[in-house]
Amino acid sequence: MLLIWWFWSLLAVCASDTFRDRAEAIMRTTPVIDGHNDLPWQLLTLFNNQLLDSKANLTTLEKTHTNIPKLKTGYVGGQFWSAYMPCDTQNKDAVKRILEQIDVIHRMCQLYPETFVCVTNSSDIMEAFKNGKVASLIGVEGGHLIDSSLGVLRTLYHLGMRYLTLTHNCNTPWADNWLVDKGDDKAESQGLSSFGKSVLNEMNRLGVMIDLSHVSVATMKAALQQSKAPVIFSHSSAYSVCRSRRNVPDDVLELVKNTNSLVMVNFYSEFVSCSSSATLSQVADHLDHIKNVAGPGAVGLGGDYDGVTKLPVGLEDVSKYPDLIAELLRRNWTEAEVRGVLAENLLRVFSEVELVSNNMQAPEEAPISLNELDGACRTHYGYSQAPSIHLQTGALVASLASLLFSLRLL
Repeated sequence: MLLIWWFWSLLAVCASDTFRDRAEAIMRTTPVIDGHNDLPWQLLTLFNNQLLDSKANLTTLEKTHTNIPKLKTGYVGGQFWSAYMPCDTQNKDAVKRILEQIDVIHRMCQLYPETFVCVTNSSDIMEAFKNGKVASLIGVEGGHLIDSSLGVLRTLYHLGMRYLTLTHNCNTPWADNWLVDKGDDKAESQGLSSFGKSVLNEMNRLGVMIDLSHVSVATMKAALQQSKAPVIFSHSSAYSVCRSRRNVPDDVLELVKNTNSLVMVNFYSEFVSCSSSATLSQVADHLDHIKNVAGPGAVGLGGDYDGVTKLPVGLEDVSKYPDLIAELLRRNWTEAEVRGVLAENLLRVFSEVELVSNNMQAPEEAPISLNELDGACRTHYGYSQAPSIHLQTGALVASLASLLFSLRLL
């Protein structure tokens, strides 16, 4: 009896090694493109973006989910680095702070050219693969970071932004966030406002991917209907597997399927198992579910490393991706489906977004109405003379008071 147990145990180990070997063989030619990594946020909070600090060395960096050796072990060949600032920057210094986070991503590429290459299109990702470098792209996390400005949106595009997450954990003046569905926030735009639709049109024109992680279900549906190109969820999982409002419900997954869009699965334990602990197998359950509902072309990976505190057993850092791919192979995913999850599904979406951008016309120009904006420190340049633009009531009263006062002095 002991001999039989030993035999089956040995067979299981050998089979496991075979799946892992197959995973690594696939990943040597089709490495991971991960949709969301918050290492730039860690560089800010730990080192105030001082990359020349010896403790900030990305080769020896400790206490983070990400460093250069871990990326190589995990076969990460493409990474959307998150340029992120919290919602408390809204109506304050959001634009300044996001410029600093974009700058630190560019400086990562400059300081470690043997590892990273900053790219802005799908063909350059493939070139980075061939050269054995990590194609580094910029995703801006939170629509509040454009400060409701189409001009800022265009500027961030010119600086390398290739996706914009429409909201973070707060509403913008033009889009509602996921906390509306949870009951913690009130809906303000009922999904997308008129200006919000202009933002999406401009993103389509530019070739910036629309990211629907963190948005409300109404915003998901409005964006999927509005966009002329496929959209992404850069770091979200399946609601039917874990009923967190940050995850994607099945009726939205059907829209994802119909629009050739993409859900890049998040590894945060609370979104994987709806508890503080989770396993690699449970992450694979999310991948299975999205594949079953939306199709194998709709599945990607967006680990949310260095942006979360609780990760599944077996996926503790970016070096663990081969173990997840081995699990998919164990579950009878085909090699073509696995290559899709790793990179090819994202490359397809990115290419389609680029194709749509080549056919767009003149840029969106109409600014958001001043009465939709908050912030006592705002100036009103342009609004007073522009057609069909109305000052806030308070600003109008102040202007009238100033005029009356000046008349008294004449």
